[in-house]
Amino acid sequence: MSESGAPADLLGVAKRMVWFKAPEETLSDPVLFLSHTMTYGTVEDLRVVRAHFADDQLRQALRTGLPGIFDPRSWAYWHAVLAIRPVPPLPKRRLPR
Repeated sequence: MSESGAPADLLGVAKRMVWFKAPEETLSDPVLFLSHTMTYGTVEDLRVVRAHFADDQLRQALRTGLPGIFDPRSWAYWHAVLAIRPVPPLPKRRLPR
């Protein structure tokens, strides 16, 4: 455990996945963290994440998918792994008019 209370292995993944924020800040936003990891994580990163997060939390990251993070391949993969059918379209950015 770190001083922040987060496990060291999870902090390491957070540091690599969202390089532009402090790991503790990244972990304070599970949807952001999980979305990045589900798209860019290695097998080892995902092993760490799955040890600390439940499938329902991964499903929540998909339900509230942040535009611009998921790619079509990871979007389809995680919907299949988590048995979510039908697969909805990828999240899109909404520009103000």
